[in-house]
Amino acid sequence: MNFVTFESRCIYPSKIVCVGRNYAEHVAELNNAIPDEPVLFVKPNSAIADELYANDVSTIHYEGEIVCLIERAKIVALAFGFDLTKRDLQTGLKSKGLPWERAKAFDRSAVFSGFVELTVPMASVRMELWLNDGLVQSDGYEAMLFKPEFLLEDISRFMTLADGDLLMTGTPKGVGPLIRDDRFVGKLFSDDKLLLDQQWIVK
Repeated sequence: MNFVTFESRCIYPSKIVCVGRNYAEHVAELNNAIPDEPVLFVKPNSAIADELYANDVSTIHYEGEIVCLIERAKIVALAFGFDLTKRDLQTGLKSKGLPWERAKAFDRSAVFSGFVELTVPMASVRMELWLNDGLVQSDGYEAMLFKPEFLLEDISRFMTLADGDLLMTGTPKGVGPLIRDDRFVGKLFSDDKLLLDQQWIVK
């Protein structure tokens, strides 16, 4: 099984629960409707990776996100993550009313930094994504349509969140294509205090 790292531990998530359309400006960016309940989908353990890979067959879009590690039904740690999407394929699937898994749950479609312990108020957390030294995504808890605490309750009504499972909380506006050799830096903050940063070069 694939794993993520939290302090000195390797964590083997059974699944990654992802939230779509959780920032109003990103919803508008893709010409979607504001949802009245969380839009949820699942990525399998096989989607987990620590590198960003472009694709010569179809364009893959990056979506930077705040990621929560769940233990004992609580958020215990945070990471920066990428929900990678085959956008053209997703658009075609949506137009036919079909599920998104082919566009969202493919191998290496969930890329994570290392996790850090959550020791700050969740309400203070925000993210930034930098592409070749330019800021392309920036937002956080305050702008989420559905907050992580509510999402945990909602998901738990129909699905067990096992220790080590991950919650991807949605992406702000500013998504775009992965291009080989581009340099990304993902950052998490508590207000203005840096919690973590990590760099990736697209392969």
